[in-house]
Amino acid sequence: MSRFHTHRPPTRAQIVARRAMRSVERFMHIEAVSGVVLLVAAAGALIWANSPWAHGYHDFWHAPVTFGFGDFVFTRSLHFWINDALMTVFFLVVGMEIRREIHDGALANLKLAALPVIAALGGVLMPALIYATINGRPPLLNGWAVPTATDIAFAVGVLAILGKSIPGNVRILLLALAIIDDVVAVLIIALFYSGGLDFSGLLVALLGIIAVIGLQRIGIGNAFAYVAPGAIVWIGLLQTGAHPTLAGVVLGLLTPVLPGRADEAPLDAAARAVRECLDIAGASGRDAAAMSRPLRELRLAQRELLAPVTRIGSALHPWVAFGIMPLFALANAGVTLDDIDIAHAGAGHVMFGVIAALVVGKPLGIMLASWGAVRLGICNLPPQVTWAGVLLMGLLAGIGFTMSIFIANLAFTDAGLLGAAKLGVLLASTLAAIIGLAYGVFYIRRSRLSRTSSATG
Repeated sequence: MSRFHTHRPPTRAQIVARRAMRSVERFMHIEAVSGVVLLVAAAGALIWANSPWAHGYHDFWHAPVTFGFGDFVFTRSLHFWINDALMTVFFLVVGMEIRREIHDGALANLKLAALPVIAALGGVLMPALIYATINGRPPLLNGWAVPTATDIAFAVGVLAILGKSIPGNVRILLLALAIIDDVVAVLIIALFYSGGLDFSGLLVALLGIIAVIGLQRIGIGNAFAYVAPGAIVWIGLLQTGAHPTLAGVVLGLLTPVLPGRADEAPLDAAARAVRECLDIAGASGRDAAAMSRPLRELRLAQRELLAPVTRIGSALHPWVAFGIMPLFALANAGVTLDDIDIAHAGAGHVMFGVIAALVVGKPLGIMLASWGAVRLGICNLPPQVTWAGVLLMGLLAGIGFTMSIFIANLAFTDAGLLGAAKLGVLLASTLAAIIGLAYGVFYIRRSRLSRTSSATG
């Protein structure tokens, strides 16, 4: 029979360990730190891919990884499992942030939600137009879609370096814009660079979505119960030919923003469970096993105190920021520069077109589309978002990187043009990140001066 133990003070080693863990937890929730880690991983990948061990870099990420059971065997490269599977968790967190803002935030009404949609369309059309103007003849014209994409992971990671001085609504707008941008990119790939979408996969994804909604309706609050239907949504989107990470966005948008329904309010249930625990602990000779039921009820009440969209997002954030995103950067940032020949016919035009379209076309298209939509009364700027914030969002949207490189692989069969397009994406994304960071520092300083002037005035 197990009984309660008397209280014993912690040892000095335990006190030191607890303080260290608290410091690590605080460190892992500083967004600027996660952005720095992401850029360090990207720099490490670039150095590795251009070192004497470059061959090993590409071999490692393209090594086959197999999952199977019985006769069913599914083999894909390690690169696939990172980009198409692990990054689904990143998009899940992004989708939950968007869902929270749609409920009560920067996207809470139609006029606010319309802004990132219109801005994203402007950020797709203007870069495509600039590239096509510079490269108006085939096969150079085939790369018109390369500068239309935004790499959401890197754009958000660079924004995180600027810290919490940037209004949260600017970050939400960038997230929403980048997601819409990626959806448009997937549609472009399906319509112009592939045989089209396999719509039978949508039925599979729909079954997964129905299963998720069904579990929510019957009150299942445990997040692990949604892994299987979430996997069905992922498999369905993979079968369609679309990017399966969009399953994360879908699941994030379906995540409830309110605590589940219950016969008893979570706070009342927690208080009652604590009282029962105290009564059991105070009763002499009682067995510790009697504590299991009120402790279980206390854990359930604690879980229901926060809405799933908040609880799950907070739990996944450190894993995404310090695990998945740096791993994604390490697997994708390694462009081998020795394979690129700018002297190849048309290569210089392709590279210049990609750079101009991403660095100039992205912010220009986003600013013009947003300004026109606001002036026409179609949408409004969210609270705390100024035109300076929209410009910052546009500059960072010029970080095309992995999605742009992916489209380049589909657009060009000529190795020389493909290499030039990749180099253009790499240079443009680096330049967009530097310009975005520099402007972000200026934006923060000007905002602080404005607040100081208002306070003293």
